[in-house]
Amino acid sequence: MSSKLQDINSISPAANNLQEKESSDPVQAEFEEGKRFLENNETGPAAVALHNALLGFEEKNDQSGIANACNQLGLVCLARNENEKALLHFKRVYDICDLSNDRMSLLAVSKQCVIAYRGLRDYTKAIEKCLDMLDWYQDNRDPQGAVTTLELLAEIYTDAGDGSRAADAYRTAASIHKNFHHDTIAEKLVEKAANLEINS
Repeated sequence: MSSKLQDINSISPAANNLQEKESSDPVQAEFEEGKRFLENNETGPAAVALHNALLGFEEKNDQSGIANACNQLGLVCLARNENEKALLHFKRVYDICDLSNDRMSLLAVSKQCVIAYRGLRDYTKAIEKCLDMLDWYQDNRDPQGAVTTLELLAEIYTDAGDGSRAADAYRTAASIHKNFHHDTIAEKLVEKAANLEINS
């Protein structure tokens, strides 16, 4: 088997277009390469490429590029179980998205922060982030987002050893499901709540 990699240009016409697009901006090309490495679980090369891209975006003062590179670097850190480093990257993303009032990106990065806080067993901060997300979902009348966050909150309360609050979160999620006539799902969540109270 040859160790020589096939030239990307010989793979397909789409690859040609991608290569042309990337070569016009080396910083963006480095960023895309870092993302590909991360998708393939190659965290070492991903970190190097994304760090180089971040430096390039910083030189250009490209705030969107900085946020994207920091977000990907945070994901690299999560993959390596380096949760504190991940949080530093995610905080930078959060601040940039907050300045531009990008609510959807704030929600996405908040979910990643919750993963990092859980990894650090910092349940208090994980719960705070979930409650912020829950407020946003309720303000925007997004029942699916609210239910998903309530179930996540229940898991975190369980991890933290707070069975009664976990049960409350499951019951609240069940009541939202019941409003939409998702009776089977609601019953399962009520059952989870009851089991938690029996065992706590």
